[in-house]
Amino acid sequence: MAPRRRAREVALQMLYQIDINPDVGAVVLREMIEEQLGRGALADFCWKLFTGVMEYKPQLDARIAKVAENWTMGRMAPTDRNVLRIGVFELLHTDAPLRVVIDEAIELARKFGAAQSPQFVNGILDRLVPPNKKDSDGPAPIES
Repeated sequence: MAPRRRAREVALQMLYQIDINPDVGAVVLREMIEEQLGRGALADFCWKLFTGVMEYKPQLDARIAKVAENWTMGRMAPTDRNVLRIGVFELLHTDAPLRVVIDEAIELARKFGAAQSPQFVNGILDRLVPPNKKDSDGPAPIES
């Protein structure tokens, strides 16, 4: 498994944890990340994803809800919702290439979501690709 994928998985688990138990403190979450990833660049990347999603969650959710036809954020499976948050955060606030963001989100959805999760995540993220990333990276992958 690619190291950054593992960091994304841990970030997803932390976001899921916050969905289930919003009272979990930052110290506990940092310790959980350290247990899973140790200290260093991967743990820092994971923490950046987690804190970035938390900081921008209202804006991320608004963007997702705007394009998710017939789906409210509350109706989405928690794993799908959080995979989408990570993907949209990476699209908007990092320099990660489009294909990497979409592929990684699809893989997270495949591993942690339901059978239809990869297609759902791909469809939503494809609608949210910023114009500057579409131009530089080509079209988003199509999930069969």
